[in-house]
Amino acid sequence: MSQMPEDGSQAGPIEKVGHIASDIGEYIRQQRNNAKISLRQLSKLAGVSNPYLSQIERGVRKPSAEILQQIAKGLRISAEALYVQAGILDLPTGGPVPDAIRADTELTERQKQILLDVYESFRRENENDKTPTPLKESEDHDEHQD
Repeated sequence: MSQMPEDGSQAGPIEKVGHIASDIGEYIRQQRNNAKISLRQLSKLAGVSNPYLSQIERGVRKPSAEILQQIAKGLRISAEALYVQAGILDLPTGGPVPDAIRADTELTERQKQILLDVYESFRRENENDKTPTPLKESEDHDEHQD
């Protein structure tokens, strides 16, 4: 019989749900503190009862996608960020730069999204620049010098 490692990496479904609930609650609390909003203020902004929001932050309750969307709206962050934290969505792929932006605890979700949008627009622009272009005059001239 295999034993679960001490780091908890082989947690069963019940343990994983509890872990996700505490992670999302902690994340919401962190975002609320970053926004300098009280629990009561967020409760009003999100349209979620104060006791229920408190239970979410403490990891006692795992909120639905709809509740997460309301909380995201109250915090003025992307609902996608909360869905990723709650395990509803997979973390978007990207690489070291997007991962570093998403991991930065000093930035708000809105700031992270703006940085990611700018970064992706630069990458798309550079990708478009890689498309083959017609020969330049000097290259064209060199080919006909036989």
